[in-house]
Amino acid sequence: MSERAAPFYCPYCGDEDLRPSEEGSVRGEGAAWECRACSRAFRLKFLGLLAPGRSTAASPSDGGTS
Repeated sequence: MSERAAPFYCPYCGDEDLRPSEEGSVRGEGAAWECRACSRAFRLKFLGLLAPGRSTAASPSDGGTS
């Protein structure tokens, strides 16, 4: 797995003109990206792998409501 996850499009406007931001590499909190179309910056961070058969939805056993 690579250290930097590269997005294909901006999560805000959908444009594909993205550039890596230097702020993300300095702070070490995940890859930061800048969208040139809408002038927004966002960060990507890998959280981990889910166990097989487990969903991302909250379950009653962990305090969530289903």
